[in-house]
Amino acid sequence: MALFLARRLALVLVTVFGITVFAFALIHLIPGDPVTLMFGERNVDPAQLAALRAQLGLDRPLIVQYGLYVWRALHGDLGTSLATHDSVMDEFLTYFPATIELAVSAMLLAILLGVPAGIIAALRRGGTTDYSVMGLALAGYSMPIFWWAILLILLFSVTLGITPVSGRVDIAYDIQPVTGFMLIDSLLSDDSGAFRSALSHLVLPAVALGTIPLAVIARMTRSAMLEVLNEDYVRTARAKGLSPLRVVGLHALRNALIPVITVVGLQVGSLFGGAVLTETIFAWPGVGNWLIHGIQRRDYPVLQGGILMVAVVVILVNLTVDILSSMVNPRMRHRG
Repeated sequence: MALFLARRLALVLVTVFGITVFAFALIHLIPGDPVTLMFGERNVDPAQLAALRAQLGLDRPLIVQYGLYVWRALHGDLGTSLATHDSVMDEFLTYFPATIELAVSAMLLAILLGVPAGIIAALRRGGTTDYSVMGLALAGYSMPIFWWAILLILLFSVTLGITPVSGRVDIAYDIQPVTGFMLIDSLLSDDSGAFRSALSHLVLPAVALGTIPLAVIARMTRSAMLEVLNEDYVRTARAKGLSPLRVVGLHALRNALIPVITVVGLQVGSLFGGAVLTETIFAWPGVGNWLIHGIQRRDYPVLQGGILMVAVVVILVNLTVDILSSMVNPRMRHRG
């Protein structure tokens, strides 16, 4: 187990280093100059522009800027936003709870619907139910998030008027941030309708973001269940006269969930990637929306720090999934 952890930690360090290089290089390839954007369309003396670039350190060679960026990141300093002049770390911690709330809700939706759907499809292999479930899963996986989100808004918000279009809570409620998670903070508030408002604002973004992971989990669960149902120990359990529920739930599902857990961990990255589009469409004040504004303003520290922090969170989640999978299936410890 110690060797397994050492390998994974070494891989984490290499991955984080690669992400710092990628994020720094990609951001500086974006056309535009943050200093010019700060002054807008005003005619500014070139000397003023040069002085501000020097003040922000943007006149230094890129290798020097990258070295300072890594050195500060190692000390927990992600820099200061060029637009707001606030600490990047403080801004990230302000927006991150909204993204976590959305991502966790989407993943819970995907797991609670995807796993049962995959089990049912496997038990009804070759039937109408199987084809229907897999057809819906394929459609959900193929649907672009931005298009699916717009369709949801048009149906449930515009046509039916059931759910709000954007935001985290209705402006009628003054929710004081305690944890940063709107569902929890609304429960802690004195407004009785605040929780219902927060929940109604969360539904559509969670459905839009969770559709692709749901489809992936359903397909993987079906595949894993079909493989496990043909194993000798499952046939033995049936021969002993155990109930179908006990055979499926106790003997088959427990082993079929091992690859499903791995897939759930891999979907975390896609959740954060999809959150950028989802938060933009639903005006959800999370990290994705924050990064989009950073791109528009060419706010280098925000983009560098935000991408790094999101990547670290995804890596840590995947590391946790690897450890859990190795505990469930010790044979994984001996893999590369």
